[in-house]
Amino acid sequence: MVEQEERSKYAGQQERTIKSLSQDDIDELKKGGGWGLAKAAELNGFPGPAHLLDLKDKLALDDEQIEKLEALYGQMTSEARAEAETYIALEAKLEKEFSSGRINDGLLRTALGYIEESRRKLRYIHLSAHLEATKIVTPEQVEHYNILRGYGEESDACSSVPEGHDAAMWRKHNGCDEN
Repeated sequence: MVEQEERSKYAGQQERTIKSLSQDDIDELKKGGGWGLAKAAELNGFPGPAHLLDLKDKLALDDEQIEKLEALYGQMTSEARAEAETYIALEAKLEKEFSSGRINDGLLRTALGYIEESRRKLRYIHLSAHLEATKIVTPEQVEHYNILRGYGEESDACSSVPEGHDAAMWRKHNGCDEN
């Protein structure tokens, strides 16, 4: 029996089809979700179209803003889904090279180059949508958005977990004391 301190935090993941991606990761990618790729924008005052639309009533978005954000969201999601299929397939191919024992340094370097290029494209799709979304809303709406999401000065990130986020994970990522 394996001692608890010897047990890897990865134990159980060896059963995954693609070891580097959980089923939640794959589901998020396939639906065109952000997968955390746009944190540089989101956490620096550049909201994305999905969350802006989620908060449209609280942000008092007008019909024109909603229409533009819906179009942007549709384009972003469509592009992200397409690139996600490529990314997942590339991760599966790398998985197959390792599981078959055929992997070597040359194959590894090549596979990682393709995987990282696909991940870069995914990240660009999401980050650029945040840039565009910020052009559609007013600075006041962005400020209110940040407060609603728990990022603004009037909010306490540790006590106001945004809707849709896992509370424990949110507190961990925001350095909250759980005493």
